[in-house]
Amino acid sequence: MKQNLQKRPRGRPRSVASEAGPGTVQALDRGLTLLRELADARNITLSDLAIRAGMPASSTHRILSTLQKHDFVEFNESTQEWMIGIEAFRTGNSYLVRTNLVEAARKSLRHLMEETGETANLAIVDSGDVVFVDQVETHNPIRAFFRPGTRGHMHSSGIGKSLLADMPRRDVEKIIVKKGLPGFTANTLTSSKALFDDLNQIRQRGWSIDDEERHSGMRCVAANIYNNFGEAIAGISVSGPSVRFPDQMIAELGPKVKRAADEVTRSIGGKIPDQYKWSH
Repeated sequence: MKQNLQKRPRGRPRSVASEAGPGTVQALDRGLTLLRELADARNITLSDLAIRAGMPASSTHRILSTLQKHDFVEFNESTQEWMIGIEAFRTGNSYLVRTNLVEAARKSLRHLMEETGETANLAIVDSGDVVFVDQVETHNPIRAFFRPGTRGHMHSSGIGKSLLADMPRRDVEKIIVKKGLPGFTANTLTSSKALFDDLNQIRQRGWSIDDEERHSGMRCVAANIYNNFGEAIAGISVSGPSVRFPDQMIAELGPKVKRAADEVTRSIGGKIPDQYKWSH
């Protein structure tokens, strides 16, 4: 149902266009302005929103219609008012979850570094990549380092493979198609069969191993953090030179990393799955 546009009251509103800086996309700038105004107003008519935002009512309606198409805003036909939509909540909530996750994991990361003597990492998955969001470095002079925001292929990462192991098989296959399985070292898993075999082993023991699969001479052990639905949302790992990660040490590190990940899961109100099963 098309909304009737109300006549704008007198008075010249502030201009959003004049506030947009050079190099900005005006339509996007205006859309974000409308979202902020809606967040403050909660429920508001088109004409009132246009006045608050300093935009023509016709432009405001076009942008709102676009945002409505993607569920960022909703329109109540009975009251003729606009409001924030569920997609805006979901997008904003992802930032809140990430922020809370980093805070909740910090203590466990530090304890894990002190317990193992190796660098502890926290990472999430984004668009088929593993993204490192926090790290507590070891005091050893030779150590692994991942700057926050660093992205990497999931199939060659300890945390990446741990997260893949908790995904439905079809989702893993989509990532393989999208990202490929490039080889970085002689140990990188570059075939689907080798990767899925490894993911099955990860699911059985509850933690993963990056055996010099991204960087020669570096090993990593990782385990997942889960939300309240039992879904893997992040991973914790310890990483360092292979000379300090012999097979015997790997067997000891696995349960320690798993315990640290479980601590974070519990601290955020998450649910640790009882068992792992491929979902086809």
